[in-house]
Amino acid sequence: MKDLIIIGAGPAGMTAAIYGIRAGLDLILIERLSPGGQVVNTYEVENYPGFVDPIRGWDLVSNMEKQARRLGVEIKSGEVVSVRKKSENGAFSVQLEDDGVLEAKSVIAAAGATYRKLDVPGVEEFVGKGISFCATCDGAFFKDRIIAVIGGGNSALEEVHFLTKFAKKIYLIHRRDRLRADKILQDRIFSSGKIEQYMDSVVESISGNGSVEMLSLKNLKTGKTAALDVNGVFILIGFDANIDFLPDAVISEEREVIVDMSMKTPLPGLFAAGDIRSGSKRQIVMAASDGATAAMEANEYIAGLKQ
Repeated sequence: MKDLIIIGAGPAGMTAAIYGIRAGLDLILIERLSPGGQVVNTYEVENYPGFVDPIRGWDLVSNMEKQARRLGVEIKSGEVVSVRKKSENGAFSVQLEDDGVLEAKSVIAAAGATYRKLDVPGVEEFVGKGISFCATCDGAFFKDRIIAVIGGGNSALEEVHFLTKFAKKIYLIHRRDRLRADKILQDRIFSSGKIEQYMDSVVESISGNGSVEMLSLKNLKTGKTAALDVNGVFILIGFDANIDFLPDAVISEEREVIVDMSMKTPLPGLFAAGDIRSGSKRQIVMAASDGATAAMEANEYIAGLKQ
């Protein structure tokens, strides 16, 4: 039986592993894809302390992984389908999709979140055919093309900034009357001269013949509709926490993991960190902080079991 199982190898999970292994815990880090989380798709990170110049998202999390492995963290590839606390001994049973069951005295859920989709006609049809959720992944395919970006937060505008390097014109669509992103990001994208805003507006449908060709909008205040000719659509409206493997008792009405300031869930011995938890601001440095806190609390929890 392990002392600790960490689920998810993004910044929160890898930081938890680094802190846990340095505390002497016998732990394993499980990741269903490749280590790094959403940061892998971030073109440049300039708000992570310690880097004078921006660093590529891939390079940042690659360094985290190398650090964890150097310290002796075991990173296992696998899909976790359930986490259950056993009544007979208080240990956690972690069921993997293809590789049996692991047991541990404590668990940190750091599985992150996935891109949120729009529930409008055309989205499912055109994913990969003009619809994207990642500017870093797909921006270069839209060189000198006209695209639409749906969203208004920091993550969305960071992606828009990257897209200005390629697109000829960008329609920025947001359902509210003002953008939520930091002013520095707004100033940066609007200085490009490529942005045309559609505020108070929602997408009603996306259409085309084999690939995206048109976007239909509706203004929520006036009721007026508009049709935009576009070659691509980037949907950047946030994320949904990856929580399906966790007990209902720790899930909030907002479909996030309930935690306190110590990253403790309502189930003793189960912790959550990063984008998966309630109140997350979805920032890399905050996810790393969550991971450190969760690992330290898990260490204290395990020490308490021995008393």
